[in-house]
Amino acid sequence: MPTDPVGRFLTALDPRQREAVGGKPRQEQERLAAAWERELESDDELDTLDELSPPAAEAEAARRVLERETD
Repeated sequence: MPTDPVGRFLTALDPRQREAVGGKPRQEQERLAAAWERELESDDELDTLDELSPPAAEAEAARRVLERETD
């Protein structure tokens, strides 16, 4: 399992999203990973989900970050 923020973020994405984000410049990947980490830290709903399933919480946070990027 990756330990760097970008690797963890990419792991949390579904395969199609992972491919799209993986094709972006490293700086953009780092920006998205930082937003993902902030989402995980700041959202109380994700705290509850994280207790039940950490991978599900990470995937939900990744989905939210990418959704905001496309709005």
